[in-house]
Amino acid sequence: MADTSIGTAEQLRDPNYTPPLGKAVPLGIQHVLAMFVSNVTPAIIVAGAAGIGFGSDQGALGFPDMTYMIQMSMLFAGVATLFQTIGLGPVGARLPIVQGTSFAFIPVMIPAVAGLGTAGLAGLMTGVVLGGIFHFMLGFVVGRIRYALPPLVTGLIVLMIGLALVKVGIQYAAGGVPLMGKPAFGSMAMWAPALVVIFVTLAIKFFTRGFMSTAAVLIGIIAGYLVAMAMGQVNFGNVGRAAMFNAPMPFKYGFELNWAIVIGMCFMAVISAIETVGDVSGITKGGAGREATDKEVSGATFADGLGTAIGGLFGGLPNTSFSQNVGLVAMTGVMSRHVVTIGALFLIICGFIPKVGAIINTVPINVLGGGVIVMFGMVCASGVNMLSDVNWTRRNMVIFAISLSIGLGLQLEPSALQHLPGTAKILMTSGLLPAAALAIILNLILPENLD
Repeated sequence: MADTSIGTAEQLRDPNYTPPLGKAVPLGIQHVLAMFVSNVTPAIIVAGAAGIGFGSDQGALGFPDMTYMIQMSMLFAGVATLFQTIGLGPVGARLPIVQGTSFAFIPVMIPAVAGLGTAGLAGLMTGVVLGGIFHFMLGFVVGRIRYALPPLVTGLIVLMIGLALVKVGIQYAAGGVPLMGKPAFGSMAMWAPALVVIFVTLAIKFFTRGFMSTAAVLIGIIAGYLVAMAMGQVNFGNVGRAAMFNAPMPFKYGFELNWAIVIGMCFMAVISAIETVGDVSGITKGGAGREATDKEVSGATFADGLGTAIGGLFGGLPNTSFSQNVGLVAMTGVMSRHVVTIGALFLIICGFIPKVGAIINTVPINVLGGGVIVMFGMVCASGVNMLSDVNWTRRNMVIFAISLSIGLGLQLEPSALQHLPGTAKILMTSGLLPAAALAIILNLILPENLD
Protein backbone atom coordinates (compact mmCIF):
# COMPACT_ATOMS: atom_id res chain seq x y z
CA MET A 1 0.00 0.00 0.00
CA ALA A 2 1.07 3.56 -0.58
CA ASP A 3 2.65 5.33 2.39
CA THR A 4 0.39 8.36 2.83
CA SER A 5 2.87 9.89 5.32
CA ILE A 6 5.07 10.67 2.32
CA GLY A 7 2.47 12.94 0.76
CA THR A 8 -1.16 13.28 -0.23
CA ALA A 9 -2.77 10.81 -2.63
CA GLU A 10 -2.63 13.42 -5.38
CA GLN A 11 1.05 14.14 -4.72
CA LEU A 12 1.98 10.45 -4.77
CA ARG A 13 0.49 10.10 -8.26
CA ASP A 14 2.46 13.10 -9.58
CA PRO A 15 5.80 12.25 -11.27
CA ASN A 16 7.06 15.78 -10.51
CA TYR A 17 6.45 15.57 -6.77
CA THR A 18 9.50 15.31 -4.51
CA PRO A 19 8.89 13.55 -1.18
CA PRO A 20 10.74 14.74 1.95
CA LEU A 21 14.45 13.89 1.62
CA GLY A 22 14.38 11.55 4.61
CA LYS A 23 11.83 9.39 2.77
CA ALA A 24 13.06 10.00 -0.80
CA VAL A 25 16.61 8.69 -0.22
CA PRO A 26 15.55 5.30 1.24
CA LEU A 27 12.95 4.92 -1.53
CA GLY A 28 15.61 5.64 -4.17
CA ILE A 29 18.07 3.14 -2.68
CA GLN A 30 15.23 0.59 -2.50
CA HIS A 31 14.86 0.89 -6.27
CA VAL A 32 18.59 0.23 -6.69
CA LEU A 33 18.55 -2.82 -4.41
CA ALA A 34 15.55 -4.26 -6.25
CA MET A 35 17.42 -4.22 -9.59
CA PHE A 36 21.05 -4.53 -8.50
CA VAL A 37 21.64 -8.24 -9.04
CA SER A 38 19.80 -8.32 -12.36
CA ASN A 39 21.77 -5.30 -13.55
CA VAL A 40 25.28 -6.69 -13.00
CA THR A 41 24.56 -10.33 -13.89
CA PRO A 42 24.61 -9.88 -17.71
CA ALA A 43 28.05 -8.24 -17.51
CA ILE A 44 29.39 -11.14 -15.45
CA ILE A 45 27.94 -13.69 -17.89
CA VAL A 46 29.23 -11.93 -21.02
CA ALA A 47 32.63 -11.32 -19.42
CA GLY A 48 32.87 -15.00 -18.50
CA ALA A 49 31.91 -16.03 -22.05
CA ALA A 50 34.59 -13.70 -23.41
CA GLY A 51 37.23 -15.45 -21.32
CA ILE A 52 37.57 -12.84 -18.61
CA GLY A 53 36.59 -15.37 -15.98
CA PHE A 54 35.88 -15.14 -12.27
CA GLY A 55 38.70 -14.09 -9.97
CA SER A 56 42.35 -13.35 -10.59
CA ASP A 57 43.40 -16.86 -11.52
CA GLN A 58 40.89 -17.44 -14.30
CA GLY A 59 40.23 -16.03 -17.73
CA ALA A 60 42.32 -14.62 -20.51
CA LEU A 61 41.80 -10.94 -19.70
CA GLY A 62 41.87 -11.23 -15.94
CA PHE A 63 40.25 -9.66 -12.90
CA PRO A 64 40.47 -5.94 -13.75
CA ASP A 65 38.37 -6.36 -16.91
CA MET A 66 35.61 -8.23 -15.08
CA THR A 67 35.53 -5.47 -12.46
CA TYR A 68 35.49 -2.82 -15.18
CA MET A 69 32.48 -4.38 -16.92
CA ILE A 70 30.61 -4.54 -13.61
CA GLN A 71 31.48 -0.88 -13.05
CA MET A 72 30.11 0.09 -16.44
CA SER A 73 26.89 -1.81 -15.73
CA MET A 74 26.30 0.33 -12.67
CA LEU A 75 27.51 3.61 -14.15
CA PHE A 76 25.51 3.54 -17.36
CA ALA A 77 22.41 2.09 -15.74
CA GLY A 78 22.51 5.24 -13.64
CA VAL A 79 23.18 7.51 -16.63
CA ALA A 80 20.39 5.93 -18.69
CA THR A 81 18.03 6.23 -15.71
CA LEU A 82 18.78 9.96 -15.53
CA PHE A 83 17.87 10.21 -19.21
CA GLN A 84 14.48 8.76 -18.28
CA THR A 85 13.79 10.72 -15.09
CA ILE A 86 15.31 14.14 -15.88
CA GLY A 87 15.16 14.00 -19.68
CA LEU A 88 17.14 15.68 -22.40
CA GLY A 89 14.97 17.41 -25.02
CA PRO A 90 12.75 14.70 -26.52
CA VAL A 91 14.77 12.01 -24.73
CA GLY A 92 13.21 10.47 -21.64
CA ALA A 93 9.71 9.70 -20.43
CA ARG A 94 10.21 11.88 -17.33
CA LEU A 95 8.70 9.07 -15.29
CA PRO A 96 10.15 6.89 -12.47
CA ILE A 97 11.68 4.38 -14.90
CA VAL A 98 14.79 2.51 -13.78
CA GLN A 99 17.17 1.43 -16.54
CA GLY A 100 19.51 -1.55 -16.31
CA THR A 101 21.52 -4.03 -18.35
CA SER A 102 19.18 -6.15 -20.45
CA PHE A 103 18.94 -9.96 -20.22
CA ALA A 104 17.26 -10.05 -23.63
CA PHE A 105 20.52 -9.48 -25.50
CA ILE A 106 22.50 -12.23 -23.73
CA PRO A 107 21.61 -15.06 -26.18
CA VAL A 108 23.02 -12.87 -28.97
CA MET A 109 26.01 -11.57 -27.00
CA ILE A 110 27.36 -14.93 -25.77
CA PRO A 111 28.02 -16.39 -29.25
CA ALA A 112 29.30 -12.96 -30.30
CA VAL A 113 32.18 -13.12 -27.81
CA ALA A 114 32.65 -16.86 -27.35
CA GLY A 115 34.03 -17.89 -30.72
CA LEU A 116 32.20 -18.78 -33.93
CA GLY A 117 34.56 -16.51 -35.88
CA THR A 118 33.41 -13.34 -34.15
CA ALA A 119 35.23 -10.12 -33.36
CA GLY A 120 35.08 -10.63 -29.57
CA LEU A 121 34.55 -7.70 -27.21
CA ALA A 122 35.65 -5.12 -29.79
CA GLY A 123 32.99 -6.33 -32.23
CA LEU A 124 30.42 -6.66 -29.46
CA MET A 125 30.86 -3.12 -28.13
CA THR A 126 30.77 -1.70 -31.66
CA GLY A 127 27.54 -3.61 -32.19
CA VAL A 128 26.14 -2.24 -28.93
CA VAL A 129 26.85 1.34 -30.06
CA LEU A 130 25.30 0.89 -33.50
CA GLY A 131 22.41 -1.11 -32.07
CA GLY A 132 21.81 1.69 -29.58
CA ILE A 133 21.66 4.25 -32.38
CA PHE A 134 19.14 2.03 -34.20
CA HIS A 135 17.20 1.67 -30.94
CA PHE A 136 17.12 5.46 -30.59
CA MET A 137 15.68 5.80 -34.09
CA LEU A 138 12.88 3.41 -33.15
CA GLY A 139 11.56 6.15 -30.89
CA PHE A 140 10.18 7.86 -33.99
CA VAL A 141 8.16 4.81 -35.10
CA VAL A 142 7.69 2.55 -32.08
CA GLY A 143 3.96 3.21 -31.90
CA ARG A 144 3.48 2.13 -35.51
CA ILE A 145 5.28 -1.23 -35.30
CA ARG A 146 3.50 -2.57 -32.24
CA TYR A 147 0.86 -4.23 -34.44
CA ALA A 148 3.52 -6.63 -35.76
CA LEU A 149 4.34 -7.86 -32.25
CA PRO A 150 1.17 -9.25 -30.61
CA PRO A 151 1.38 -11.45 -27.47
CA LEU A 152 1.87 -14.54 -29.68
CA VAL A 153 5.14 -13.11 -30.98
CA THR A 154 6.41 -11.28 -27.90
CA GLY A 155 5.52 -14.17 -25.61
CA LEU A 156 7.39 -16.62 -27.84
CA ILE A 157 10.42 -14.32 -27.99
CA VAL A 158 10.57 -13.86 -24.21
CA LEU A 159 10.13 -17.62 -23.70
CA MET A 160 12.97 -18.30 -26.16
CA ILE A 161 15.21 -15.81 -24.34
CA GLY A 162 14.61 -17.70 -21.09
CA LEU A 163 15.16 -21.10 -22.70
CA ALA A 164 18.43 -19.89 -24.21
CA LEU A 165 19.64 -18.85 -20.75
CA VAL A 166 18.60 -21.70 -18.44
CA LYS A 167 21.62 -23.81 -19.44
CA VAL A 168 23.90 -21.00 -18.29
CA GLY A 169 22.20 -20.97 -14.88
CA ILE A 170 22.70 -24.72 -14.38
CA GLN A 171 26.35 -24.55 -15.51
CA TYR A 172 27.08 -21.72 -13.12
CA ALA A 173 25.34 -23.41 -10.18
CA ALA A 174 27.40 -26.55 -10.82
CA GLY A 175 30.65 -24.58 -10.74
CA GLY A 176 31.05 -22.88 -14.11
CA VAL A 177 31.50 -24.18 -17.64
CA PRO A 178 32.58 -27.87 -17.46
CA LEU A 179 36.23 -28.17 -18.43
CA MET A 180 38.83 -30.92 -18.37
CA GLY A 181 40.67 -30.79 -15.07
CA LYS A 182 37.74 -29.35 -13.08
CA PRO A 183 36.69 -32.30 -10.91
CA ALA A 184 34.74 -29.99 -8.61
CA PHE A 185 32.21 -29.27 -11.36
CA GLY A 186 28.83 -30.66 -10.34
CA SER A 187 30.00 -31.63 -6.84
CA MET A 188 27.89 -31.07 -3.73
CA ALA A 189 30.40 -28.44 -2.64
CA MET A 190 29.42 -26.43 -5.72
CA TRP A 191 25.70 -27.10 -5.55
CA ALA A 192 25.22 -26.44 -1.81
CA PRO A 193 25.56 -22.62 -1.91
CA ALA A 194 23.48 -22.46 -5.12
CA LEU A 195 20.68 -24.46 -3.51
CA VAL A 196 20.78 -22.18 -0.46
CA VAL A 197 20.27 -19.21 -2.81
CA ILE A 198 17.28 -20.86 -4.46
CA PHE A 199 15.53 -21.98 -1.26
CA VAL A 200 16.14 -18.74 0.65
CA THR A 201 14.87 -16.77 -2.36
CA LEU A 202 11.68 -18.84 -2.43
CA ALA A 203 11.17 -18.49 1.33
CA ILE A 204 11.65 -14.72 1.27
CA LYS A 205 9.48 -14.31 -1.83
CA PHE A 206 6.48 -16.18 -0.50
CA PHE A 207 6.64 -15.67 3.27
CA THR A 208 7.45 -11.96 3.48
CA ARG A 209 5.85 -8.81 2.14
CA GLY A 210 6.86 -5.40 0.86
CA PHE A 211 10.47 -4.66 0.01
CA MET A 212 11.76 -7.95 1.47
CA SER A 213 9.68 -9.86 -1.07
CA THR A 214 10.79 -7.57 -3.90
CA ALA A 215 14.49 -8.07 -3.04
CA ALA A 216 14.18 -11.84 -2.54
CA VAL A 217 16.87 -12.77 -5.09
CA LEU A 218 19.35 -10.30 -3.58
CA ILE A 219 18.74 -11.67 -0.07
CA GLY A 220 19.05 -15.24 -1.38
CA ILE A 221 22.41 -14.45 -2.98
CA ILE A 222 23.65 -12.89 0.27
CA ALA A 223 22.64 -16.08 2.13
CA GLY A 224 24.39 -18.29 -0.44
CA TYR A 225 27.43 -16.00 -0.32
CA LEU A 226 27.71 -16.47 3.45
CA VAL A 227 27.52 -20.24 3.04
CA ALA A 228 30.16 -20.16 0.30
CA MET A 229 32.36 -18.00 2.53
CA ALA A 230 32.06 -20.56 5.36
CA MET A 231 33.08 -23.26 2.85
CA GLY A 232 36.18 -21.31 1.82
CA GLN A 233 34.94 -20.47 -1.68
CA VAL A 234 35.21 -16.66 -1.39
CA ASN A 235 38.49 -14.91 -2.17
CA PHE A 236 38.94 -11.27 -1.12
CA GLY A 237 42.49 -11.02 -2.47
CA ASN A 238 41.55 -8.80 -5.39
CA VAL A 239 39.50 -6.30 -3.37
CA GLY A 240 42.60 -4.78 -1.82
CA ARG A 241 44.21 -4.35 -5.24
CA ALA A 242 41.20 -2.57 -6.75
CA ALA A 243 41.46 1.22 -7.05
CA MET A 244 39.25 3.63 -5.14
CA PHE A 245 38.40 5.56 -8.30
CA ASN A 246 38.47 4.80 -12.01
CA ALA A 247 37.01 6.77 -14.90
CA PRO A 248 35.41 5.01 -17.89
CA MET A 249 37.63 4.59 -20.92
CA PRO A 250 36.21 5.21 -24.42
CA PHE A 251 36.71 2.31 -26.82
CA LYS A 252 38.48 0.30 -24.12
CA TYR A 253 38.10 -2.89 -26.16
CA GLY A 254 38.68 -1.27 -29.55
CA PHE A 255 36.42 -0.79 -32.55
CA GLU A 256 35.64 -3.61 -34.97
CA LEU A 257 32.65 -3.79 -37.26
CA ASN A 258 30.97 -7.20 -37.35
CA TRP A 259 27.70 -7.15 -39.27
CA ALA A 260 26.35 -10.30 -37.63
CA ILE A 261 26.61 -8.68 -34.22
CA VAL A 262 25.18 -5.38 -35.49
CA ILE A 263 22.18 -7.11 -37.09
CA GLY A 264 21.58 -9.16 -33.96
CA MET A 265 21.72 -6.06 -31.75
CA CYS A 266 19.34 -4.15 -34.02
CA PHE A 267 16.85 -7.01 -34.06
CA MET A 268 16.90 -7.33 -30.29
CA ALA A 269 16.55 -3.54 -30.01
CA VAL A 270 13.07 -3.90 -31.53
CA ILE A 271 12.14 -6.43 -28.84
CA SER A 272 13.62 -4.24 -26.12
CA ALA A 273 11.71 -1.21 -27.40
CA ILE A 274 8.41 -3.08 -27.21
CA GLU A 275 9.29 -4.26 -23.69
CA THR A 276 9.92 -0.64 -22.70
CA VAL A 277 6.53 0.39 -24.10
CA GLY A 278 4.95 -2.20 -21.82
CA ASP A 279 6.93 -0.97 -18.82
CA VAL A 280 5.95 2.67 -19.45
CA SER A 281 2.30 1.61 -19.64
CA GLY A 282 2.73 -0.39 -16.43
CA ILE A 283 4.25 2.62 -14.64
CA THR A 284 1.46 5.01 -15.60
CA LYS A 285 -1.32 2.48 -14.93
CA GLY A 286 0.10 1.16 -11.67
CA GLY A 287 1.28 4.47 -10.26
CA ALA A 288 -1.06 7.07 -11.74
CA GLY A 289 -4.06 5.09 -12.99
CA ARG A 290 -3.82 6.38 -16.57
CA GLU A 291 -2.56 5.36 -20.01
CA ALA A 292 0.92 6.40 -21.15
CA THR A 293 1.05 9.26 -23.65
CA ASP A 294 2.71 8.94 -27.06
CA LYS A 295 5.33 11.48 -25.91
CA GLU A 296 6.19 9.33 -22.88
CA VAL A 297 6.45 6.16 -24.96
CA SER A 298 8.70 7.72 -27.62
CA GLY A 299 10.78 9.54 -24.99
CA ALA A 300 11.39 6.30 -23.10
CA THR A 301 12.50 4.58 -26.31
CA PHE A 302 14.85 7.45 -27.14
CA ALA A 303 16.38 7.12 -23.66
CA ASP A 304 16.80 3.35 -24.10
CA GLY A 305 18.75 3.82 -27.32
CA LEU A 306 20.85 6.79 -26.20
CA GLY A 307 21.79 5.09 -22.93
CA THR A 308 22.80 1.93 -24.79
CA ALA A 309 24.86 3.77 -27.42
CA ILE A 310 26.77 5.89 -24.90
CA GLY A 311 27.34 2.91 -22.62
CA GLY A 312 28.70 0.85 -25.51
CA LEU A 313 31.33 3.52 -26.21
CA PHE A 314 32.82 2.84 -22.78
CA GLY A 315 32.36 -0.94 -22.56
CA GLY A 316 28.81 -1.06 -21.23
CA LEU A 317 26.11 -3.47 -22.40
CA PRO A 318 22.61 -2.70 -23.79
CA ASN A 319 20.23 -0.98 -21.38
CA THR A 320 16.48 -1.30 -21.06
CA SER A 321 13.75 -0.44 -18.57
CA PHE A 322 13.51 -2.81 -15.61
CA SER A 323 10.13 -4.45 -15.03
CA GLN A 324 10.78 -5.29 -11.37
CA ASN A 325 10.94 -1.59 -10.61
CA VAL A 326 7.61 -1.07 -12.37
CA GLY A 327 6.16 -3.44 -9.81
CA LEU A 328 7.92 -1.54 -7.03
CA VAL A 329 6.23 1.71 -8.10
CA ALA A 330 2.84 -0.02 -8.01
CA MET A 331 3.66 -1.49 -4.59
CA THR A 332 4.84 1.75 -2.94
CA GLY A 333 2.37 3.96 -4.80
CA VAL A 334 5.09 6.63 -5.18
CA MET A 335 5.26 7.96 -8.75
CA SER A 336 7.99 10.54 -8.07
CA ARG A 337 10.66 10.49 -10.77
CA HIS A 338 12.96 12.37 -8.38
CA VAL A 339 13.03 9.34 -6.07
CA VAL A 340 14.41 7.25 -8.94
CA THR A 341 16.86 10.06 -9.77
CA ILE A 342 18.36 9.62 -6.30
CA GLY A 343 18.79 5.90 -7.00
CA ALA A 344 20.43 6.71 -10.34
CA LEU A 345 22.96 9.00 -8.65
CA PHE A 346 23.79 6.19 -6.21
CA LEU A 347 24.45 3.83 -9.14
CA ILE A 348 26.68 6.41 -10.85
CA ILE A 349 28.77 6.91 -7.70
CA CYS A 350 29.23 3.13 -7.38
CA GLY A 351 30.19 2.98 -11.06
CA PHE A 352 33.22 5.19 -10.45
CA ILE A 353 34.50 3.05 -7.56
CA PRO A 354 36.24 -0.16 -8.71
CA LYS A 355 36.21 -1.55 -5.19
CA VAL A 356 32.43 -1.94 -5.47
CA GLY A 357 32.87 -3.99 -8.62
CA ALA A 358 35.69 -5.95 -6.99
CA ILE A 359 33.47 -6.86 -4.03
CA ILE A 360 30.73 -8.02 -6.43
CA ASN A 361 33.38 -10.03 -8.26
CA THR A 362 34.06 -12.01 -5.07
CA VAL A 363 30.65 -13.68 -5.43
CA PRO A 364 31.48 -17.27 -6.44
CA ILE A 365 30.11 -18.45 -9.76
CA ASN A 366 27.97 -21.16 -8.11
CA VAL A 367 26.30 -18.58 -5.85
CA LEU A 368 25.54 -16.44 -8.88
CA GLY A 369 24.23 -19.60 -10.57
CA GLY A 370 21.61 -20.08 -7.89
CA GLY A 371 20.39 -16.54 -8.47
CA VAL A 372 20.30 -16.74 -12.24
CA ILE A 373 18.42 -20.06 -12.18
CA VAL A 374 15.62 -18.13 -10.46
CA MET A 375 15.95 -15.06 -12.70
CA PHE A 376 16.13 -16.96 -15.98
CA GLY A 377 13.26 -19.18 -14.92
CA MET A 378 11.24 -16.01 -14.31
CA VAL A 379 12.06 -14.88 -17.86
CA CYS A 380 10.55 -18.13 -19.16
CA ALA A 381 7.55 -17.69 -16.88
CA SER A 382 7.04 -14.13 -18.14
CA GLY A 383 6.92 -15.46 -21.68
CA VAL A 384 4.36 -18.08 -20.72
CA ASN A 385 2.32 -15.37 -18.98
CA MET A 386 2.30 -13.29 -22.18
CA LEU A 387 1.23 -16.35 -24.17
CA SER A 388 -1.74 -16.81 -21.84
CA ASP A 389 -3.32 -13.80 -23.57
CA VAL A 390 -3.20 -15.55 -26.96
CA ASN A 391 -6.35 -16.90 -28.56
CA TRP A 392 -5.09 -20.42 -29.33
CA THR A 393 -6.64 -21.01 -32.74
CA ARG A 394 -5.11 -23.62 -35.05
CA ARG A 395 -3.43 -20.78 -36.95
CA ASN A 396 -1.71 -19.47 -33.83
CA MET A 397 -0.75 -22.96 -32.70
CA VAL A 398 0.92 -23.65 -36.06
CA ILE A 399 2.86 -20.38 -35.91
CA PHE A 400 4.00 -21.11 -32.36
CA ALA A 401 4.83 -24.75 -33.06
CA ILE A 402 6.98 -24.12 -36.14
CA SER A 403 8.78 -21.12 -34.66
CA LEU A 404 9.53 -22.85 -31.36
CA SER A 405 10.60 -26.13 -32.99
CA ILE A 406 13.08 -24.49 -35.33
CA GLY A 407 14.38 -21.98 -32.81
CA LEU A 408 14.80 -24.44 -29.93
CA GLY A 409 16.11 -27.13 -32.26
CA LEU A 410 18.88 -24.90 -33.62
CA GLN A 411 19.72 -23.86 -30.08
CA LEU A 412 20.10 -27.49 -29.00
CA GLU A 413 22.04 -28.57 -32.10
CA PRO A 414 24.07 -25.58 -33.38
CA SER A 415 26.31 -27.88 -35.44
CA ALA A 416 23.37 -28.24 -37.84
CA LEU A 417 24.48 -24.86 -39.17
CA GLN A 418 28.21 -25.57 -39.37
CA HIS A 419 28.36 -24.99 -43.13
CA LEU A 420 26.83 -21.53 -42.99
CA PRO A 421 29.12 -18.51 -43.39
CA GLY A 422 30.23 -16.83 -40.17
CA THR A 423 27.69 -13.98 -40.13
CA ALA A 424 24.69 -16.21 -40.74
CA LYS A 425 25.93 -18.74 -38.19
CA ILE A 426 26.15 -16.13 -35.43
CA LEU A 427 22.63 -14.89 -36.17
CA MET A 428 21.12 -18.38 -36.26
CA THR A 429 22.87 -20.41 -33.56
CA SER A 430 21.10 -18.86 -30.56
CA GLY A 431 17.81 -20.03 -32.09
CA LEU A 432 16.24 -16.80 -30.86
CA LEU A 433 16.49 -14.76 -34.05
CA PRO A 434 15.16 -17.45 -36.43
CA ALA A 435 12.28 -18.23 -34.04
CA ALA A 436 11.35 -14.56 -33.71
CA ALA A 437 11.68 -13.87 -37.44
CA LEU A 438 9.51 -16.86 -38.32
CA ALA A 439 6.84 -15.89 -35.80
CA ILE A 440 6.71 -12.28 -37.02
CA ILE A 441 6.60 -13.20 -40.72
CA LEU A 442 4.05 -16.00 -40.33
CA ASN A 443 1.84 -13.81 -38.13
CA LEU A 444 1.84 -11.11 -40.81
CA ILE A 445 1.24 -13.32 -43.87
CA LEU A 446 -1.04 -16.14 -42.67
CA PRO A 447 -4.75 -15.30 -42.89
CA GLU A 448 -6.69 -14.96 -39.66
CA ASN A 449 -9.39 -17.32 -40.96
CA LEU A 450 -6.96 -20.22 -41.34
CA ASP A 451 -9.23 -22.37 -39.17
